[in-house]
Amino acid sequence: MSTQPGQPIALDPAQIYSALPNRGTMPAIDLVAEVPADAEVDTLIVPVFQGANGLELAATGSGLLSKEQEITLWRVLTSVGATGKREELTPVPGELLATEGTAPATKILALGLGDIDESTDEDIRELAGVASRAAGLGTKVVSSLGLISPEAALVGHALGGYRFAGFKGASAKDAAGQEVSAKDDADASDSPATITVLAREADAALLTQAQVDAAAVALARDFVNTPANFLYPETYANTIREIAEAVGLGVEILDEKELEEKGYGGIVGVGKGSEHAPRLVRLTHEPSADNEAPQVALVGKGVTFDTGGISLKPGANMWDMISDMGGSAAVVATMVAAARLDLPMKVIATIPLAENTPSSTATRPGDVLRHYNGLTTEVLNTDAEGRLILADAMARACEDEPDYLIETATLTGAQMVALGNRTPGVMGSIAFRDKVAELSQEIGENGWAMPLPPELGEALKSDVADLRNISASRWGGMSVAGHYLANFVTEGVEWVHIDIAGPAYNTEGAFGYTPKRGTGVPVRTILATLRHLAGTTKEG
Repeated sequence: MSTQPGQPIALDPAQIYSALPNRGTMPAIDLVAEVPADAEVDTLIVPVFQGANGLELAATGSGLLSKEQEITLWRVLTSVGATGKREELTPVPGELLATEGTAPATKILALGLGDIDESTDEDIRELAGVASRAAGLGTKVVSSLGLISPEAALVGHALGGYRFAGFKGASAKDAAGQEVSAKDDADASDSPATITVLAREADAALLTQAQVDAAAVALARDFVNTPANFLYPETYANTIREIAEAVGLGVEILDEKELEEKGYGGIVGVGKGSEHAPRLVRLTHEPSADNEAPQVALVGKGVTFDTGGISLKPGANMWDMISDMGGSAAVVATMVAAARLDLPMKVIATIPLAENTPSSTATRPGDVLRHYNGLTTEVLNTDAEGRLILADAMARACEDEPDYLIETATLTGAQMVALGNRTPGVMGSIAFRDKVAELSQEIGENGWAMPLPPELGEALKSDVADLRNISASRWGGMSVAGHYLANFVTEGVEWVHIDIAGPAYNTEGAFGYTPKRGTGVPVRTILATLRHLAGTTKEG
């Protein structure tokens, strides 16, 4: 069951999402060097900061406002007590700045940057996200944050404006008699409609990169946000096929019978307790031109729901386990972006999909599974299932003889214990690990390099198999999982494992450009790494 890769095609993000039962919305973004004088603007975002003598306007002289309008705006802001502190939002009626009867916008939104000398690109991304949420629903927004950092403003505004309404609303019929959700009518006004970013140069390549990157993150968020009764291995695989074929990726899908026949014991073992049989999806991006860039393998954990299996999880917060396929979502979204951008390198993704549930057919604690590369695992805890399916996928990925392997998973609670809910742990080949962590920090996903102490790997020795899937010790659980996965990487392949157990799913309130629920981490880290390896990094 496979299709061959073809030429990538331009595809609107809304079309990409059409394969999902429900999807989020995200504002359209544009980058301009000049805003037409007759442009219809609902909200004009103007950055301000804390200067030595009080509030000051940032990025002045842009042409958005005349010198007189800038002075008037400063006076109004100081009269109402605005200080320019970080994330301070001060709305001002546009009519107060009207000249010759024409206002520059219906509303001016002053956005506090804090100390501008200490502001980084990530600060601008986060503040752009804050402004997008405050700009108003269904509005046409112009932002001058791009005069400070165009890439950061574009990405932050787009991702901060993402909304996922879910499945709210009663069913109805549209004018053509088709069944629709009441939510569909609300989508048009569920986030800013357009955000035009003003920059000193209208860099078309930078705009394209930001648009594709933001769409990829949004796609990963949509996957993670979709409930498990809609997204299970079969439907997930079919949805991936539809999306992948639309952008010219090669697709191969193995069903449960083929997985059994070919020796994918980890994937079969994890998935056999569910009525929804497991799948393995393989996606291939072939660049349109020959090149000397290294070949890269991607692997992402796709447990569409994790009850823990026979080693059942506590009931509290188990509903968050719809996010246990966050690694696979990031990998699929990255592959879509690679095709849309036609990255000049070959990239092959291997994506194992399974649902981990208890039943009379489920894998039991103490069972031994044989993996794709012949190694065996004694399963001491069925809730340490992600590494079992990743083992098969990584072994298969290495058969393609890649130069680099990037794998990501919502793998261990130990990641959150060690690094919190927002910082991915990065393990693997030391030099490559450090580079991926560095790139992750540069783009704001903040991956942190973690060690693989040798003694922790010793804890995985089994009396009856090559490995056991957990350590008897409670210490170093994130690194123990990294050691386990290392057994399935072929010698000579540079590799990293990115643990996103916390960062992939935000159970608290929105912050910066990150919404509640699915975050899309680590899509931008992987894309930054691919660009680095291909030598195509585009900086704002």
